[in-house]
Formats: sequence, structure tokens, C-alpha cells
Amino acid sequence: MNLYFSPLACSLATRIALYEVGADAQFTSVDTHAKRVEDGSDFLAVTAMGQVPALRTDEGFVLTENTAVLQYVADRFPAAQLAPSAGAERARLQQWLGFIGTELHKALFVPLLDPTAPADVKTYARDKAALRLGILQDHLAKHEFLLDRFSVADAYLATVLNWAQYSGVDLAAYPAVHDYYQRMLKRPSIAKAVSEEFALYRAQKARQTAKAAAAS
Repeated sequence: MNLYFSPLACSLATRIALYEVGADAQFTSVDTHAKRVEDGSDFLAVTAMGQVPALRTDEGFVLTENTAVLQYVADRFPAAQLAPSAGAERARLQQWLGFIGTELHKALFVPLLDPTAPADVKTYARDKAALRLGILQDHLAKHEFLLDRFSVADAYLATVLNWAQYSGVDLAAYPAVHDYYQRMLKRPSIAKAVSEEFALYRAQKARQTAKAAAAS
């Protein structure tokens, strides 16, 4: 498998999942602004949306959309138990993946992290934080993980909560969420993935800054 990723983007969740299952995977960095793969090739030739994650599977097809990719990895390595196989528990997993993807990722953090978003859009998004993080607070005050054990939903949630520090969202206002996030950062797969991608993120930003300076 080959994961196309951008450092600290939502594709980080799939890296975490791949580390959890011990998959023999390749990781290919993408500049999602320029739509270029690290070898200079056109990322739009890989996926028409030009977004990460994109997973080239062992079967030879390219799978996109974070929740689909995460569930594919979990199902591909069932022994790791990163997703319930069926029934009510699988539905609960999909519920949490949907909540993270729509209510947190897209509704809250994307507007706050977008430097081109108008101030009123950021205010509108920030006003959504209390309800959404409050739901997490209530759940995580009673549960160690989103489900009964660590799952791909936790990999996704840890990835999204990592953006709070860059978007002005104070997790300390939600103690159970804050404590959960700190616990997740100590999990070996997450600690490794975050450390590696943070270094890559800094390097990518340095290259972009140098390129912009040279062009000015």
C-alpha cells in the first residue's frame, strides 16, 4: 500500500492506523496547495479532488475519502481490531467517523485554519465549538475511547484535536477532551506519527517560505 499524505493533515489518521496494524506501507508526501507529489508529478492524476488521504491499495486501485480509507485499513487487518466487523458497534463507529468528519473537521476546524476565510465565517465556526466539543466532553468523561477499545475513530479524532493548537480552540475548557488528547499523544502509534509528520511539516513550510522569498 502507498499512502499519499500531507503533513499533519487528516491523512495523519491513516498513518496512525497503518502503524497500529503494522502494515508494510509506503508514504508519499503531497503538496496539496500546488497539487504536486514529492517527485514533482501531478497529484490530480492520482485523484481528481487533489486531496489527501489517497491510498493506493495492494489490489491496485486508489481509495479516497478519510472515513473510507480508515475503514478499509481496519478491515484489511482485522486482527488489530480497529473496527467492529458489523452490527450496532460498526454503526457506532460510522456515527463517530461521521461526527468527526462533518461536525469537527469540516464545520469547526477547516474555517478556523483557512487563512482566506472571512472573519464572520471564522466567528460562525467558532460559535459551533461549544456544542460539538461539549458532546465529546460528556462522552469522554465516561469512556476511555470513543468505542469500547481504540479504533480508527480515535485515530481520526486525535488527528483533528491536534489542530486545536493552531486554530485558537482551547481544549483546556473541556477537561475530558483535553485529557483524552494527552493520552492519545502517548500512544506509541500516535506519538510516532505526530513526531514524524511535525518534522515534515516544518520542513515543508521552510521550503514554501524560501520559494516565496525567492519569487518576491
